Amino acid sequence: MDAIVKMPTYEAYKDSGVEWLGEVPSEWPVLKMRYLYRDTSIKNRPNETLLSVTQDKGVVPRDWVENRMVMPSGNLESFKFIEEGDFAISLRSFEGGLEYCHHAGIISPAYTVLKSIKNGLTKGYYKYLFKSQAFISELQTSIVGIREGKNISYEELKYSYLPIPSSDQQTLIANFLDQKTAQIDEAIAIKEQQIALLKERKQIIIQKAVTQGLDPDVPMKDSGVDWIGEIPAHWNLKSLKFYIEKIIDNRGRTPAFGDYGIPMLEVKNITEGNHQPTEVFSKFVNPKLVKSYERDNVEIGDILISTVGATSGKAVIIQKTPNYFICQNVVGIRMVSEVNRLFASYALASSYFKTSLMLINKGNTIDNLKVSVFINNPLLLPPEEEQEAISLYIDNALKENDIGIEHLHLQITKLKEYKTTLINSAVTGKIRITPEMVA
Repeated sequence: MDAIVKMPTYEAYKDSGVEWLGEVPSEWPVLKMRYLYRDTSIKNRPNETLLSVTQDKGVVPRDWVENRMVMPSGNLESFKFIEEGDFAISLRSFEGGLEYCHHAGIISPAYTVLKSIKNGLTKGYYKYLFKSQAFISELQTSIVGIREGKNISYEELKYSYLPIPSSDQQTLIANFLDQKTAQIDEAIAIKEQQIALLKERKQIIIQKAVTQGLDPDVPMKDSGVDWIGEIPAHWNLKSLKFYIEKIIDNRGRTPAFGDYGIPMLEVKNITEGNHQPTEVFSKFVNPKLVKSYERDNVEIGDILISTVGATSGKAVIIQKTPNYFICQNVVGIRMVSEVNRLFASYALASSYFKTSLMLINKGNTIDNLKVSVFINNPLLLPPEEEQEAISLYIDNALKENDIGIEHLHLQITKLKEYKTTLINSAVTGKIRITPEMVA
């Protein structure tokens, strides 16, 4: 943030009289929003391009959005027409700001369309202002409704005050932020790629250790499985079920939950990179109900596996006395004594095990995993001493890797904070953008 502190400021400031703006440059007028933008509702344009209102891309054609949204049903004549440069108030604007329209078309009548009515407004400047954290804090005063997806009432918002720099200054600010945010976004993208490479390296370390062991000169044999290849000659390869002493799950349904009682461990408590489940709970079950839903209790040393969603197939080890009830989408497995729990968790996280799951599941994704499929997956198992040595090796090898990932995540967080502060400072006049600052 030191770079922002060193940037030039305006010669004189005045109190804007508005809490979210604070002091603004003396030459900047401040007017109520209703004098700058009006709520428009143009309908009966069913042949116009159908648009999506998104928080990360703004208002764009639906085919620009990678994750296609559900096509609307009903009469398109009721949809609102919006033009490039207009803004939309979405159902999530209270947390993400107003959305800039990049392409003319029609949007759901649930959205509010704002059109400029004052000369001299540069759309690029207000695009940044309306997505700034400073302005989003002002949106909180215009929320109506108590349900999830709170509405922003323009009838309230139109009385909010907005700064109006000169047209030249608006253009400078917009151009400066275009350049700087693009540079920041590029730096973030590079670091995200580096994280992806480190995660790939992590998977390679695990895969090599749990399929080939640590001795490069050990005699090998054909595993008989195409995607596994050769394995150490003295290792066993059997279905996972032969190494399981007990499967612990509930009765295939989730009981009613509330704000008190026994914590319910969910899929979200099984996260990548953790050997043990996280214990941050949001749902609780009445103790009287638990016994009618669970078949048995999990214990220290049991492995928990998620069976649905993005974490499907991921496994963690219970390392302290569990005080929770597992939901229907989490299954516990108790391994036989000759299986090292840490080695097993690494094997379950390996590429060969995931590939096997997909193939056994007939090439489909494993987002909805049946226990009967999971336990028939092949598991490579070396002798007990070797299991322990491999587990320790992987642990040590991944420490530096995980530190690198954590460090990159921290850098990304700081870059995002810098971007937020830079935008806030520029659009509210806390720093002065000069022509020399815009290449």
